[in-house]
Amino acid sequence: MSRPNRITLKNIANKGRHALWDVWNSLRRRFRRPVPGEFQPYYFTRPDRYPWLFGFAAERLGSRPSPRILSFGCSRGEEVFSLRRYFPAATFKGIDINPRNIARCRARMRTENLTNMTFEIAATTKGESTSSYDAIFCLAVLVNGDLTTSAAQRSDPVLYFDTFEQIVSDFARCLKPDGLLVLHTTNFRFCDTAVAGDFDVVYEADPEYLAPDVLFDRNNRLMSGERRQYRAVAFQKRMTTAA
Repeated sequence: MSRPNRITLKNIANKGRHALWDVWNSLRRRFRRPVPGEFQPYYFTRPDRYPWLFGFAAERLGSRPSPRILSFGCSRGEEVFSLRRYFPAATFKGIDINPRNIARCRARMRTENLTNMTFEIAATTKGESTSSYDAIFCLAVLVNGDLTTSAAQRSDPVLYFDTFEQIVSDFARCLKPDGLLVLHTTNFRFCDTAVAGDFDVVYEADPEYLAPDVLFDRNNRLMSGERRQYRAVAFQKRMTTAA
C-alpha cells in the first residue's frame, strides 16, 4: 500500500513544481526588462537536444580535419558540450548575451579540463573574423515563444525582421566558403534575407522535428500556416558567392 502512496505523492509534487514553474515564467514575462539585443528570453536547453541535426552536420563536415564551430546563443553550454561528441577534432566557441550563462559554461569547461573551446559574452558575431568558421549553429535563439502563445499577428515591437537579417548576414560573413549554417526554430525565414542567395538548402527537417513557433514576413506580419511548409534548417555557403 505504501508504494502506490509514494507514487501518488511524487506525481502531486511534480505537478506542483510544474505549476510553480508556469507561474514563475508568467511573472517573469510580465515584469522582466528586455535585454538589448536579446531574441529568446528563455534559457531552456538539454544535452544532445537535436541528435538528428547534429548527426547530419557531422556527416556533412566529416572530411574536414579540424573544423572551427560557433554556437550562437549557446545558453548554458549544453549544445557545445554535446557537439564535442560529434566533432571530436573540432575547436568550439560559444557566445551568449547572458553573463551568467557564460560563467556556467566556463566553470564546466574548467571542471572537465577541456582546452578545445572558449566562451564569450556577446550579442552578435561582429567581433568574429571573416571566413573563420566551418559551421555556425543557431538553434532556438532567433525566436520568441511569446509571439506564438499570444497569437500575435505581428512580430514587432518584440522582434524585427531587419534585426534578424542583420544577424544572419553577419553569420554569412563569418562562415568560410562551403561553410554550414544551421538555423532551427526562428520566427523568420532565412530565404527572405538578401544573403540567402549565397547559400544552398542542404537539409529540410521532418515535420515531427519542427517546433510550433510561428513565422513572420519581411514586414513583420504573421505568415499563417507557413510553419508547416517551411522546413529548411541547414544551408551551405557557396564557394563563389554573388557579387
